[in-house]
Amino acid sequence: MRWIIFILIYIAIDVYAAQALRTVTKNQWFYGLYVLISVVLLGMFIYQISYGAPNRTMNPMRMYTFGMFLAIIVPKLVLIFFMFGEDIIRFIVGLYTRLAPGDEGFYLPSRRKFISTVALGLAAIPFASLLYGMVKGKYNYRVLKYALEFDDLPEAFDGYTITQISDVHSGSFDNHDKVAYGIDLINEQQSDIIVFTGDLVNNLAEEMNPWKDLFSKLSAVDGVYSVLGNHDYGDYVSWESEEAKSKNLEDLKNLQREMGWDLLLNENRTLNRNGETISLIGVENWGAGGFKKAGDLNKAVAGVEPTAFKVLLSHDPSHWKEQVKSDDRKFHLTLSGHTHGMQFGIEIPGWIKWSPVKYRYEHWAGIYEEFGRYINVNRGFGFIGYPGRVGIWPEVTVIQLKKRRNTAQFAGNVIFVTTNTST
Repeated sequence: MRWIIFILIYIAIDVYAAQALRTVTKNQWFYGLYVLISVVLLGMFIYQISYGAPNRTMNPMRMYTFGMFLAIIVPKLVLIFFMFGEDIIRFIVGLYTRLAPGDEGFYLPSRRKFISTVALGLAAIPFASLLYGMVKGKYNYRVLKYALEFDDLPEAFDGYTITQISDVHSGSFDNHDKVAYGIDLINEQQSDIIVFTGDLVNNLAEEMNPWKDLFSKLSAVDGVYSVLGNHDYGDYVSWESEEAKSKNLEDLKNLQREMGWDLLLNENRTLNRNGETISLIGVENWGAGGFKKAGDLNKAVAGVEPTAFKVLLSHDPSHWKEQVKSDDRKFHLTLSGHTHGMQFGIEIPGWIKWSPVKYRYEHWAGIYEEFGRYINVNRGFGFIGYPGRVGIWPEVTVIQLKKRRNTAQFAGNVIFVTTNTST
């Protein structure tokens, strides 16, 4: 029954969107191609959802079928928006003409063609963008650099740099050379420390096997640290037993250790410089709503001095909103990911920053500050679901910690932002 309803809605969208094509061209071959593409795509979509590879594995065909479905259906929805508006106008004008037959009204055929032409032109934008996102955008890495000032940063850590990556989702990767370029880009930052804030895989630890050697190359003076994200626990797939699920998680933990990463499971580490220290704290995933809540701040900060400068790794930014930012122990900087910026949006620095994900997450990309505490939400290194990115590019974040020198000049912490674009 669900497929019958879906197919009927799909056909209705298709027929209604076709009005725009019918207005601007009478070529029957064009209509035939339109129908053929729609039918083939619908068949592939239904097949992949119903009979494709089991949900425990990442099926590239399913992923790209979904991407093509979006690339076709979104432009049709744009067409429907315009055509429906035009139909409302035609109805009002027709009603007026019927009530006042002496008034000739608008010349509707030419108006209809104009609206259809405009609609087709606008619909071409998301079509081209979604195709570009799948071909180029998903590996269009960006390095975003920030400098954050703090009154109580230990003097020895003035200028200390942190490189953050998040949401690798290795099961979605399909280009070894592009991923290798991204790894080189991370190492080129030559930061004091590298941190990874969760979602190494989509579902299975084995997804990381082809990429293990590449990510083992990540190197920093003070090491590479990581935490778990919601996808790392294997909660979104079916398992033959709880033992199998637990083994998958242990395999993923061991794999990170084999890569030379220090995985923090509600733990902390002390970073030393010239006799001074800061605390690096890592919690397991904690997310608002239905997401796993394995993170335990109390356990994670055990042994940390209350006055210590604290950097927290927590995958889901809703943790910062719900618990971290108001905690009396003052977590100076929290590093998160999870949202991916929805892999779709518009960002023009200084002008606009928008993605549909903002209606789900208050803190969804970049730096935010409240109560003198900061969070950076990384847009993610990889991708999942839609096999691409449009406007919200894969990100490597570099944050420099700075000691504030002139406290009288600034009322609060100051952010200096530069963006380095790499393709």
